[in-house]
Amino acid sequence: MVIGGYCPRMTAATTLETRMLGDVRYHVGGAGTALLLLHGLGGSTSNWVELMPGLLRRHRVIAVDLPGHAGSGRLRRGATMTDFAAVAAAVLDREETGPALVAGHSFGGHVAVQLARNRPDLARGLLLVSPAGIRTGVRRTQAFVLASTVVRPGRWVAPFRHRYAERVWYRRAVFRPWFVSDAAALTPTAAVGLLDALREHADTLTAGRAMMADDPRQGLGEIACPVTVLWGARDVQLPLEDAFEYARRLRAKLRLVADCGHLVIVERPAACLDALEDLARRGSRPE
Repeated sequence: MVIGGYCPRMTAATTLETRMLGDVRYHVGGAGTALLLLHGLGGSTSNWVELMPGLLRRHRVIAVDLPGHAGSGRLRRGATMTDFAAVAAAVLDREETGPALVAGHSFGGHVAVQLARNRPDLARGLLLVSPAGIRTGVRRTQAFVLASTVVRPGRWVAPFRHRYAERVWYRRAVFRPWFVSDAAALTPTAAVGLLDALREHADTLTAGRAMMADDPRQGLGEIACPVTVLWGARDVQLPLEDAFEYARRLRAKLRLVADCGHLVIVERPAACLDALEDLARRGSRPE
């Protein structure tokens, strides 16, 4: 298996051991400080493919396929962000990690915030990468969320990922401008990882509705662990105003990534790794 280069069948999940907690699928690998990975809406563990080699060298990685996504079963209709956070907490409890670093992208960042609020004993530090939640009350964003969870356009292009991932025109057609700033710079491995589980999803609509119904701002001041907010300066999904508001309310470090869109975890993996290692130093504490 090729790690760090393009392999048509490689995803982040293939480098990890797959486990089940009820009908929730998650993946474990590496050694060191515990790190929980929470992907975005319509995503999966494979979204972390560009980061995974570096993470596994430094951390005990626990990557969850959130309910309704990839191989995980769905939650009840009307489930809330608290329910999604409870699933993440149950996985950490099952693995007996103690306090863990938590990295969440987009919807996963929103879940991470709820986890830190509801189970502060499990959060050593938060890396929130373009976290959703603030702007989901805006009609334009809600329309996109509903389209992506009901129509699910990605499932129509996903079957061609292995054939065309190396073609710049394919990456541009699928990911630009709504997801990335520079599709030509997106690696074929990243493209495959982003599309790999799209046809496996059982129910992303429940997650989308939970996200739209919840406003995380009221409880951000309750979070006591160190937090870093990482944001693409050219994110067209979520505005920079949200980045500043998250950082202000959380008393968090804010890192802006130049010439980068919403998918920071694949567009600028080095920036993510650097932010995470800085957070790990800030969040270290005696056992």
